[in-house]
Amino acid sequence: MPTRGIRGATTVTADQSDLILEATRELLEAIVAANQAMRPEDIGSAIFTVTDDIAATFPAQAARQMGWSMVPMMCAREIPVPNSLPRAIRVLVHWNTETPQSEIKHIYLRDAVKLRPDIVAAQ
Repeated sequence: MPTRGIRGATTVTADQSDLILEATRELLEAIVAANQAMRPEDIGSAIFTVTDDIAATFPAQAARQMGWSMVPMMCAREIPVPNSLPRAIRVLVHWNTETPQSEIKHIYLRDAVKLRPDIVAAQ
């Protein structure tokens, strides 16, 4: 079975645990809703990155709270590119699926829509 990557990103207004978990949960729920055949048991892994101004909690905790308890996940820092989007949370979900790459829906929420206006406009 092929593995497909699903990209997503969102932002928070402050480095607070509850805001990070809420935004991450909203992002993951939107990814699952847009890619309707997705089930936790079909997710091979997920990699989360955060900008340097986020450190209050791990975004992967939100996925665990959603029932992704068996999914291998890792959190890391995004490279600090000058003038990049602040307080951003990004995710790359590896999904084991027969769904063609052309039908995968990538999700960008809140201020993160600025990262990929081409994808947001196409949805």
